[in-house]
Amino acid sequence: MSQVCAICGKCKVVGGSITRRGMPKKKGGIGTHVVKNVARVFSPNIQRVKVMHQGTVKHLNVCTACIRSGAITKA
Repeated sequence: MSQVCAICGKCKVVGGSITRRGMPKKKGGIGTHVVKNVARVFSPNIQRVKVMHQGTVKHLNVCTACIRSGAITKA
């Protein structure tokens, strides 16, 4: 299944997960240091729903933000 919303076009986004170690300076330490920087993918919450689209019933891949906002009408 494609990870793209049919309404708003929301899709997967590449980002990073930074792991830090050490005590922060404001808590009395010498500061935090980066230990690892790992690439990761942020996936949207895509659901396959029945939608009334131009007078016909269709199955569309829609993100939950569009479902909650009322951008579609469920069939």
